[in-house]
Amino acid sequence: MSVHALAAVNLSKHFGETRAVQDVNLTVDAGEVVGFLGPNGAGKTTTLRLLLGLLRPTTGSASVLGHRAGSREARRHVAYVPGDVALWPQLTGLEVITLLGSLHGQLDGDYRDLLLERFDLDPDKRVRAYSKGNRQKVALISAFATRADVLLLDEPTAGLDPLMERVFRSCIVEAQGRGQAVLLSSHVLAEVQHLCSRVAMIRQGRLVTVAAISELRRVAGIELDVVGHVGDLGAVPGVSVVAVDGDETRVRVTGPLEPLLGALARGQVTSLRTREASLEEIFLSFYDPVHG
Repeated sequence: MSVHALAAVNLSKHFGETRAVQDVNLTVDAGEVVGFLGPNGAGKTTTLRLLLGLLRPTTGSASVLGHRAGSREARRHVAYVPGDVALWPQLTGLEVITLLGSLHGQLDGDYRDLLLERFDLDPDKRVRAYSKGNRQKVALISAFATRADVLLLDEPTAGLDPLMERVFRSCIVEAQGRGQAVLLSSHVLAEVQHLCSRVAMIRQGRLVTVAAISELRRVAGIELDVVGHVGDLGAVPGVSVVAVDGDETRVRVTGPLEPLLGALARGQVTSLRTREASLEEIFLSFYDPVHG
């Protein structure tokens, strides 16, 4: 049986009476990019620190390629990028990248040089002279240059401009192609939608879903804007009316389309537009009280 690149089994962390993380079960396999979503305070960063071994679980376990999270063997296979990078201000960017590479145990020098060029980073400046975005570039270059089997990324594009976000995305696609496993925590839902095949959503320390984006879209259904005289579409099985404005009706379909198409054929439709739910809308359906 193959070993997961990253695994959390009934993973929990309690701080006194606070259940920061509760019974999280999640796996990421080699060559897979999984999005990790949730509002602030939901438990994302605590979960990542447990997977890194920076925190000890109250119950459950976390492992990297079968090794206990935080062990020497596990650390050899992991690279981590936080969203708020704290670096040594007196060192140059290149010195920081070299130091982090030595701490990790491996660094691909040729790939590091290519990343410096792609991220447009001046490696000879001292960290104290860098902007937040440039400090983030140092952390990203350091992580990617290790070519670690597992990348744990916590809001990794914080402070990057759109052009550099595009470079970041291309690096993730390349890492996936090399068989690296990526767990990506991000508030940039377009980024997650573009890069990830699956997402895990966490709320108040508990996973509320782990599913393929395509499956979430199927469950969320599609919306249709129907213009014309079509009667009461809310009575059609699998159809709910979202809004009515004059002769325009917006409906959401979560079941087969055939009953709706039959109802529309009996009416007088002058226009029909369809639209799939975006990842942002799916996310809101789990977290926003207005959307459920």
